[in-house]
Amino acid sequence: MSFVFAPSATAADALWAETADAAEALVAGEPDGIANMANVAALIWQAIPDLNWAGFYRFDGTELVLGPFQGKAACIRIPLDKGVCGAAARLRATQRVEDVHAFPGHIACDAASRSELVVPVIANDRLVGVLDLDSPSPARFTADDQAGAEALVARIAAALAP
Repeated sequence: MSFVFAPSATAADALWAETADAAEALVAGEPDGIANMANVAALIWQAIPDLNWAGFYRFDGTELVLGPFQGKAACIRIPLDKGVCGAAARLRATQRVEDVHAFPGHIACDAASRSELVVPVIANDRLVGVLDLDSPSPARFTADDQAGAEALVARIAAALAP
């Protein structure tokens, strides 16, 4: 099966809405959460401009473990008390960081990353993991990006669960 996605929107809110529609169609009927994470990471990488990393960390009950992603090789395990991803998972709240170098405990998997958006993935009141987006541009992520990423994750969270 081939899946072609050519977003027409340029404004962040509309671009995220198109991407969420595509993500929902992409995971429809597929029960494998890891396969779905892989396709959604690739979709976001293709659709959202100015990223240098897009992917998932899965929660194993203790810590975050690297899941499917697009970008350079990354940290494999992240404790919940470390970094932006750990904070998003621990607090179950999105973290939008304009300057990762100013974030206490930031984990520099890719020194080129300057800003980060991390959205917790919660299905049936259970933490599945986090969606992690990094950019080489400072303050890359806007409130519209945050709202769009949160809406996308909310729509497909159940399809990402094991």
